[in-house]
Amino acid sequence: MSKEETKDATAEAPKKSKKMLMIIVLAVVLLGGGGAGAWFFFLKGDAAEAKEPEPVKGAVVAIEETMTINLADAHYLKLGFALQMTEEAGEEEIDTSEAIDLAIDQYTGAKIGELETLKGREASKAELLEKIEKAYNVEDKHLVMGIYFTSFVTQ
Repeated sequence: MSKEETKDATAEAPKKSKKMLMIIVLAVVLLGGGGAGAWFFFLKGDAAEAKEPEPVKGAVVAIEETMTINLADAHYLKLGFALQMTEEAGEEEIDTSEAIDLAIDQYTGAKIGELETLKGREASKAELLEKIEKAYNVEDKHLVMGIYFTSFVTQ
């Protein structure tokens, strides 16, 4: 074998191995992408379906009397609200004393500036709802799903 034939054989060997390497890398990337897509559409879809269904609205329990709550800096809040019960709660009457107590605790000492904006009111309402849901959802029964302000006056 001459020197030229040896040079040609060594020059062709790296080109073939680079092509083969590129094909292997491309195949791995495509198979990995296909596997990720299959997981996203098939397996992740099952997890989303396994979520607990949203509760169905039931009766609304109004708290008859509005409350006057002391805020910070000699301001006050006149608050009235109602509880949105779930269908699971049924028609039995519930004691609203704990909800009233949680509302008083939530708003006592709050700054009027926080409650005068829509964002502040909604944030405070969401906090109160979370506390009320935790208090009224017992024994794996979801009894309360929302609150409605019937009166909200600050001064």
